Amino acid sequence: MSASKKVKTKMAPLFDGAEWDFDKVNRSFQAIQKIALEDLGLNVYPTQIEVITSEQMLDAYSSVGMPLMYNHWSFGKSFVRDEASYRKGYSGLAYEIVINSNPCICYIMEENSMTMQALVMAHAAFGHNHFFKNNHLFKQWTDANAILDYLQFARTYIAKCERRYGEREVEKILDSAHALQGQGIDKFTRRQKLDIAAQRQKELEREEYERSRYSELWRTLPEVKSKNTDEIDLIEQELAQKLGLPESNLLYFLEKHSPVLDSWQREILRIVRQIAQYFYPQRQTKMMNEGCACFVHHTIMNRLYDTGQITEGTMLEFIDFHTRVIAQPDFDSPHFSGINPYALGFAMMKDIERICENPTDEDREWFPAIAGNNQPMATLREAWENYRDESFILQYLSPKLMREFRLFNLHDDSAKPHFLVDAIHNAQGYRAVRSALAAQYSVASLDLDIQVTNVDLHGNRSMILSHNITNGMTLEEKQARQVIAHIRRLWGYDITLNSLDTQSGKIIKSYSD
Repeated sequence: MSASKKVKTKMAPLFDGAEWDFDKVNRSFQAIQKIALEDLGLNVYPTQIEVITSEQMLDAYSSVGMPLMYNHWSFGKSFVRDEASYRKGYSGLAYEIVINSNPCICYIMEENSMTMQALVMAHAAFGHNHFFKNNHLFKQWTDANAILDYLQFARTYIAKCERRYGEREVEKILDSAHALQGQGIDKFTRRQKLDIAAQRQKELEREEYERSRYSELWRTLPEVKSKNTDEIDLIEQELAQKLGLPESNLLYFLEKHSPVLDSWQREILRIVRQIAQYFYPQRQTKMMNEGCACFVHHTIMNRLYDTGQITEGTMLEFIDFHTRVIAQPDFDSPHFSGINPYALGFAMMKDIERICENPTDEDREWFPAIAGNNQPMATLREAWENYRDESFILQYLSPKLMREFRLFNLHDDSAKPHFLVDAIHNAQGYRAVRSALAAQYSVASLDLDIQVTNVDLHGNRSMILSHNITNGMTLEEKQARQVIAHIRRLWGYDITLNSLDTQSGKIIKSYSD
């Protein structure tokens, strides 16, 4: 018998009505925790619940949802924009923010009703918390034990730089680093776990090293006395190898090899890189993470109702909030902005539960390993641990859900006047639709493929970047030139960015500062 079908003894309601106090929040948290750990088998970090005001929530928004952050004008700009929109009623606020840290910090707003406080704790403090702690990408790329200490170090370090070198000079470096943070992520190698004591020691060592040398690589470039082309090419190949070319992590390359940056400027680039890296797994698991949290809060709130711990009024309020969160607008709705990750994520989690408990013949054909195993939570926990959005869709999106979401595949050829529907609801079409949808969640296909491919070490020290065009999409010229200006600031010499056809290697468009 599945957990959802267990009969529980009726208990007294934990609360009644919209008003909350800390005693009600604590009682609800304890009841939610019992279900999450004992019934659902979740494995979570210790949780720290903090109640904040709407203004504090806006402040957290503006600083990318982090509890500690250095100062930068862009955060203030975001705060003013979001506050004006919120005060005028044009937009709402998130009901919670949760931090991937140990302990896991969950912010809930004081304006929430008691029903919302319970929902948010189930959703964030246990759903997101479990996903953060157990998903393989978060295990590989982030260190929940160190992130808060690192943010404190980053804020203190940048504040010290502002006092020593001036706010304007620090702002210039941060502006350029922020413009390039999307190209400052290690995508293919295992990163080092953050060790704050080691970070501080390395900072001191780097400062001492910089005082004893000035960009040794640039100062000791061999003179090219021979005009022999082969000999010059060999020297350039050797130096390019020392520089690690080609290099896709642009911020890392500038941090390590820029001939014009001081040690404190390099450290700021490193700080921006580390924070950008922290968010890398979240970008790859948005749909799964929200689907996991929605499934957890839906299961827990229903369990609380079944056992009499929340009232019918509370349950109706919960259903209203939950339904709005997972709503999928139609394609012709003014609210449509693509597939709602909450809608698809929650639907897939519930569908996996259905396949495990009540499979159809179609389910047994498509999912023989899990159909009818009567272990929905074990199956879901295994999926939450081992997949990201792209692979999760490829593995678990069922024909039933494709029909319910009315998915089909369009082939868009810019050379032809019409779209072609090339995948419909048949056996071949289901696989094509599933593959096409999964590709839309692939970070590799969404991110720009830009690499440092050459540096003119013997001439004017100009840098050449190569952009490999994906799906025929070239760069927007105005934005490209603005970003090149930021690279020029950090490199100090001329920058050329070539957009290349991946098949022929031909330069389609070239940009320079």
